Amino acid sequence: MKQRIITALILAPLVVLGIFELSMPLFIAALAGVTLLGFWEWTQFVKHNSRQFALVPSILALVATLVVLPFEHSQLSPLPTGHMAVLVVGSLWWLFASALAITYPKSTAIWQNSNLLRHLFGWLTLIPFFTSVILLRAEGVDANPYHGAKLVLFVCFIVWSADSGAYFAGKSFGKTKMAPHVSPNKTIEGLVGGIIAAFVVGWGAATWFNIEFSSWPVMAFITLVTVVISVLGDLVESMFKRVSGIKDSSNIIPGHGGVLDRIDSLTAAFPVFTLLYFIF
Repeated sequence: MKQRIITALILAPLVVLGIFELSMPLFIAALAGVTLLGFWEWTQFVKHNSRQFALVPSILALVATLVVLPFEHSQLSPLPTGHMAVLVVGSLWWLFASALAITYPKSTAIWQNSNLLRHLFGWLTLIPFFTSVILLRAEGVDANPYHGAKLVLFVCFIVWSADSGAYFAGKSFGKTKMAPHVSPNKTIEGLVGGIIAAFVVGWGAATWFNIEFSSWPVMAFITLVTVVISVLGDLVESMFKRVSGIKDSSNIIPGHGGVLDRIDSLTAAFPVFTLLYFIF
Protein backbone atom coordinates (compact mmCIF):
# COMPACT_ATOMS: atom_id res chain seq x y z
CA MET A 1 0.00 0.00 0.00
CA LYS A 2 2.85 2.38 0.88
CA GLN A 3 4.45 1.90 -2.55
CA ARG A 4 1.06 2.37 -4.21
CA ILE A 5 0.51 5.71 -2.44
CA ILE A 6 4.04 6.97 -3.18
CA THR A 7 3.67 6.12 -6.88
CA ALA A 8 0.28 7.84 -7.05
CA LEU A 9 1.67 10.98 -5.39
CA ILE A 10 4.42 11.12 -8.02
CA LEU A 11 2.37 10.22 -11.09
CA ALA A 12 -0.77 12.27 -10.43
CA PRO A 13 0.94 15.71 -10.60
CA LEU A 14 2.87 14.62 -13.72
CA VAL A 15 -0.36 13.53 -15.43
CA VAL A 16 -2.11 16.80 -14.59
CA LEU A 17 0.93 18.81 -15.70
CA GLY A 18 1.04 16.92 -18.99
CA ILE A 19 -2.67 17.44 -19.64
CA PHE A 20 -2.44 21.20 -19.11
CA GLU A 21 1.04 22.18 -20.22
CA LEU A 22 2.09 19.95 -23.10
CA SER A 23 1.59 21.42 -26.57
CA MET A 24 -0.86 19.48 -28.74
CA PRO A 25 1.88 17.69 -30.74
CA LEU A 26 3.67 16.65 -27.54
CA PHE A 27 0.38 15.70 -25.90
CA ILE A 28 -0.51 13.48 -28.86
CA ALA A 29 2.99 11.94 -28.77
CA ALA A 30 2.73 11.23 -25.03
CA LEU A 31 -0.74 9.74 -25.41
CA ALA A 32 0.47 7.61 -28.33
CA GLY A 33 3.22 6.29 -26.04
CA VAL A 34 0.68 5.35 -23.36
CA THR A 35 -1.49 3.70 -26.02
CA LEU A 36 1.45 1.68 -27.35
CA LEU A 37 2.23 0.49 -23.83
CA GLY A 38 -1.41 -0.54 -23.55
CA PHE A 39 -1.15 -2.45 -26.82
CA TRP A 40 2.03 -4.15 -25.61
CA GLU A 41 0.22 -5.35 -22.50
CA TRP A 42 -2.72 -6.43 -24.65
CA THR A 43 -0.46 -8.90 -26.48
CA GLN A 44 -0.83 -11.11 -23.39
CA PHE A 45 -4.48 -11.53 -24.35
CA VAL A 46 -3.51 -12.74 -27.85
CA LYS A 47 -2.37 -16.29 -28.44
CA HIS A 48 0.98 -16.01 -30.20
CA ASN A 49 4.50 -17.34 -29.76
CA SER A 50 6.02 -13.85 -30.08
CA ARG A 51 4.60 -10.84 -28.25
CA GLN A 52 6.71 -8.59 -30.48
CA PHE A 53 5.08 -10.03 -33.59
CA ALA A 54 1.64 -9.84 -31.96
CA LEU A 55 2.22 -6.12 -31.36
CA VAL A 56 2.76 -5.31 -35.05
CA PRO A 57 -0.94 -5.21 -36.11
CA SER A 58 -1.74 -2.82 -33.25
CA ILE A 59 1.14 -0.51 -34.17
CA LEU A 60 -0.15 -0.43 -37.73
CA ALA A 61 -3.68 0.34 -36.46
CA LEU A 62 -2.39 3.27 -34.39
CA VAL A 63 -0.29 4.62 -37.27
CA ALA A 64 -3.26 4.30 -39.63
CA THR A 65 -5.38 6.28 -37.18
CA LEU A 66 -2.83 9.10 -37.10
CA VAL A 67 -2.52 9.10 -40.89
CA VAL A 68 -6.21 8.84 -41.82
CA LEU A 69 -7.73 11.10 -39.17
CA PRO A 70 -6.60 14.75 -38.96
CA PHE A 71 -5.72 15.89 -35.44
CA GLU A 72 -4.86 19.53 -36.08
CA HIS A 73 -7.23 21.46 -33.82
CA SER A 74 -8.14 23.78 -36.71
CA GLN A 75 -9.58 20.74 -38.55
CA LEU A 76 -11.68 19.48 -35.64
CA SER A 77 -14.45 22.08 -35.60
CA PRO A 78 -17.01 21.01 -36.56
CA LEU A 79 -16.17 17.44 -35.65
CA PRO A 80 -15.30 15.48 -38.83
CA THR A 81 -17.38 12.44 -39.77
CA GLY A 82 -14.43 10.07 -39.37
CA HIS A 83 -13.82 11.10 -35.77
CA MET A 84 -17.52 10.85 -34.94
CA ALA A 85 -17.58 7.35 -36.44
CA VAL A 86 -14.69 6.29 -34.18
CA LEU A 87 -16.57 7.60 -31.13
CA VAL A 88 -19.78 5.81 -32.13
CA VAL A 89 -17.99 2.52 -32.84
CA GLY A 90 -16.02 2.81 -29.60
CA SER A 91 -19.17 3.45 -27.56
CA LEU A 92 -21.01 0.55 -29.19
CA TRP A 93 -18.02 -1.68 -28.46
CA TRP A 94 -18.26 -0.91 -24.76
CA LEU A 95 -21.94 -1.81 -24.71
CA PHE A 96 -21.11 -5.13 -26.38
CA ALA A 97 -18.05 -5.72 -24.20
CA SER A 98 -20.07 -5.00 -21.07
CA ALA A 99 -22.56 -7.64 -22.13
CA LEU A 100 -19.66 -10.08 -22.61
CA ALA A 101 -18.40 -9.38 -19.07
CA ILE A 102 -21.81 -9.65 -17.43
CA THR A 103 -22.55 -12.98 -19.17
CA TYR A 104 -19.07 -14.43 -18.58
CA PRO A 105 -18.11 -17.30 -18.77
CA LYS A 106 -20.78 -18.25 -21.31
CA SER A 107 -19.74 -15.38 -23.58
CA THR A 108 -16.20 -16.72 -24.04
CA ALA A 109 -17.54 -19.19 -26.60
CA ILE A 110 -17.92 -16.24 -28.98
CA TRP A 111 -14.31 -15.02 -28.97
CA GLN A 112 -11.98 -17.19 -26.89
CA ASN A 113 -10.65 -19.24 -29.82
CA SER A 114 -10.33 -16.35 -32.29
CA ASN A 115 -7.05 -14.44 -32.38
CA LEU A 116 -8.56 -12.01 -34.90
CA LEU A 117 -11.29 -11.06 -32.43
CA ARG A 118 -8.75 -10.71 -29.62
CA HIS A 119 -6.76 -8.27 -31.77
CA LEU A 120 -9.95 -6.46 -32.79
CA PHE A 121 -11.06 -6.09 -29.17
CA GLY A 122 -7.73 -4.43 -28.37
CA TRP A 123 -8.10 -1.96 -31.24
CA LEU A 124 -11.69 -1.18 -30.21
CA THR A 125 -10.52 -0.59 -26.65
CA LEU A 126 -7.51 1.66 -27.26
CA ILE A 127 -8.01 3.45 -30.61
CA PRO A 128 -11.31 5.17 -29.58
CA PHE A 129 -9.70 6.01 -26.23
CA PHE A 130 -6.71 7.61 -27.98
CA THR A 131 -8.94 9.51 -30.39
CA SER A 132 -11.45 10.74 -27.81
CA VAL A 133 -8.83 12.09 -25.40
CA ILE A 134 -7.25 14.13 -28.22
CA LEU A 135 -10.64 15.45 -29.34
CA LEU A 136 -11.47 16.60 -25.82
CA ARG A 137 -8.03 18.14 -25.31
CA ALA A 138 -8.39 20.11 -28.57
CA GLU A 139 -11.92 21.33 -27.82
CA GLY A 140 -12.17 25.12 -27.74
CA VAL A 141 -8.40 25.54 -27.67
CA ASP A 142 -8.50 28.69 -29.83
CA ALA A 143 -10.79 30.54 -27.43
CA ASN A 144 -9.31 29.08 -24.23
CA PRO A 145 -6.11 27.00 -24.34
CA TYR A 146 -7.05 25.23 -21.09
CA HIS A 147 -10.70 24.45 -21.83
CA GLY A 148 -9.97 21.06 -23.40
CA ALA A 149 -7.51 20.19 -20.64
CA LYS A 150 -10.24 20.88 -18.08
CA LEU A 151 -12.60 18.53 -19.95
CA VAL A 152 -10.00 15.76 -19.92
CA LEU A 153 -9.38 16.23 -16.21
CA PHE A 154 -13.15 16.39 -15.56
CA VAL A 155 -13.54 12.87 -17.01
CA CYS A 156 -10.60 11.65 -14.94
CA PHE A 157 -12.11 13.16 -11.79
CA ILE A 158 -15.55 11.56 -12.18
CA VAL A 159 -14.03 8.16 -13.01
CA TRP A 160 -11.54 8.26 -10.14
CA SER A 161 -14.20 9.45 -7.68
CA ALA A 162 -16.59 6.74 -8.88
CA ASP A 163 -13.88 4.13 -8.38
CA SER A 164 -13.21 5.35 -4.82
CA GLY A 165 -16.89 5.72 -3.99
CA ALA A 166 -17.64 2.23 -5.30
CA TYR A 167 -14.80 0.76 -3.23
CA PHE A 168 -15.93 2.25 0.07
CA ALA A 169 -19.66 1.71 -0.56
CA GLY A 170 -19.00 -1.86 -1.66
CA LYS A 171 -16.92 -2.53 1.44
CA SER A 172 -19.61 -1.11 3.72
CA PHE A 173 -22.87 -2.16 2.06
CA GLY A 174 -22.01 -4.49 -0.84
CA LYS A 175 -24.15 -7.62 -1.09
CA THR A 176 -25.45 -7.95 -4.66
CA LYS A 177 -22.69 -9.11 -7.01
CA MET A 178 -22.50 -7.46 -10.46
CA ALA A 179 -20.49 -10.15 -12.25
CA PRO A 180 -19.32 -12.70 -9.66
CA HIS A 181 -17.49 -14.87 -12.19
CA VAL A 182 -15.35 -11.92 -13.34
CA SER A 183 -14.85 -9.77 -10.24
CA PRO A 184 -16.47 -11.08 -7.05
CA ASN A 185 -15.80 -7.84 -5.15
CA LYS A 186 -17.84 -5.55 -7.42
CA THR A 187 -21.42 -5.02 -6.23
CA ILE A 188 -24.51 -3.09 -7.25
CA GLU A 189 -24.36 -1.22 -3.94
CA GLY A 190 -20.79 -0.21 -4.74
CA LEU A 191 -21.87 1.01 -8.17
CA VAL A 192 -24.56 3.19 -6.59
CA GLY A 193 -22.00 4.62 -4.17
CA GLY A 194 -19.67 5.32 -7.07
CA ILE A 195 -22.39 7.13 -9.00
CA ILE A 196 -23.23 9.33 -6.01
CA ALA A 197 -19.55 10.19 -5.50
CA ALA A 198 -19.17 11.00 -9.20
CA PHE A 199 -22.21 13.31 -9.14
CA VAL A 200 -20.78 15.26 -6.19
CA VAL A 201 -17.28 15.51 -7.64
CA GLY A 202 -18.59 16.18 -11.14
CA TRP A 203 -20.75 19.06 -9.96
CA GLY A 204 -17.83 20.53 -8.02
CA ALA A 205 -15.38 20.08 -10.89
CA ALA A 206 -17.75 21.57 -13.49
CA THR A 207 -18.28 24.60 -11.27
CA TRP A 208 -14.58 24.96 -10.48
CA PHE A 209 -13.46 24.54 -14.09
CA ASN A 210 -16.36 26.61 -15.44
CA ILE A 211 -17.35 23.80 -17.79
CA GLU A 212 -20.69 24.57 -19.40
CA PHE A 213 -23.19 21.88 -20.30
CA SER A 214 -26.49 22.65 -21.99
CA SER A 215 -28.19 22.02 -18.63
CA TRP A 216 -27.55 20.38 -15.27
CA PRO A 217 -29.80 17.40 -16.11
CA VAL A 218 -27.70 16.84 -19.25
CA MET A 219 -24.51 16.93 -17.17
CA ALA A 220 -26.05 14.46 -14.73
CA PHE A 221 -27.09 12.15 -17.59
CA ILE A 222 -23.64 12.25 -19.23
CA THR A 223 -21.96 11.65 -15.87
CA LEU A 224 -24.26 8.73 -15.08
CA VAL A 225 -23.70 6.96 -18.40
CA THR A 226 -19.95 7.61 -18.30
CA VAL A 227 -19.58 6.25 -14.77
CA VAL A 228 -21.62 3.11 -15.41
CA ILE A 229 -19.63 2.36 -18.55
CA SER A 230 -16.34 3.04 -16.72
CA VAL A 231 -17.22 0.48 -14.03
CA LEU A 232 -18.16 -2.06 -16.68
CA GLY A 233 -14.92 -1.25 -18.52
CA ASP A 234 -13.01 -2.34 -15.45
CA LEU A 235 -14.94 -5.62 -15.52
CA VAL A 236 -14.08 -6.15 -19.19
CA GLU A 237 -10.33 -5.98 -18.58
CA SER A 238 -10.75 -8.27 -15.57
CA MET A 239 -12.51 -10.73 -17.87
CA PHE A 240 -9.66 -10.72 -20.40
CA LYS A 241 -7.07 -11.14 -17.63
CA ARG A 242 -9.02 -14.01 -16.09
CA VAL A 243 -9.27 -15.84 -19.42
CA SER A 244 -5.53 -15.26 -20.02
CA GLY A 245 -4.60 -16.39 -16.52
CA ILE A 246 -2.84 -13.19 -15.42
CA LYS A 247 -3.33 -10.97 -12.35
CA ASP A 248 -1.85 -7.66 -13.55
CA SER A 249 -1.32 -6.52 -17.14
CA SER A 250 2.33 -5.79 -16.19
CA ASN A 251 4.42 -4.40 -13.33
CA ILE A 252 5.54 -1.22 -15.08
CA ILE A 253 3.89 1.03 -12.45
CA PRO A 254 5.15 0.12 -8.96
CA GLY A 255 2.29 -0.82 -6.69
CA HIS A 256 -0.30 -0.36 -9.44
CA GLY A 257 0.44 -3.06 -12.01
CA GLY A 258 0.36 -2.10 -15.66
CA VAL A 259 -0.93 0.70 -17.86
CA LEU A 260 -4.12 -1.19 -18.68
CA ASP A 261 -4.72 -1.77 -14.97
CA ARG A 262 -4.69 2.01 -14.45
CA ILE A 263 -6.62 3.15 -17.52
CA ASP A 264 -9.14 0.31 -17.93
CA SER A 265 -12.02 2.43 -16.67
CA LEU A 266 -10.81 5.48 -18.62
CA THR A 267 -10.62 3.57 -21.91
CA ALA A 268 -14.36 2.99 -21.59
CA ALA A 269 -15.26 6.38 -20.14
CA PHE A 270 -13.55 8.71 -22.61
CA PRO A 271 -15.20 7.60 -25.89
CA VAL A 272 -18.65 7.54 -24.29
CA PHE A 273 -18.26 10.91 -22.55
CA THR A 274 -16.80 12.54 -25.66
CA LEU A 275 -19.60 11.25 -27.90
CA LEU A 276 -22.32 12.46 -25.52
CA TYR A 277 -20.55 15.79 -24.92
CA PHE A 278 -20.44 16.59 -28.63
CA ILE A 279 -24.01 15.39 -29.21
CA PHE A 280 -25.55 17.38 -26.36
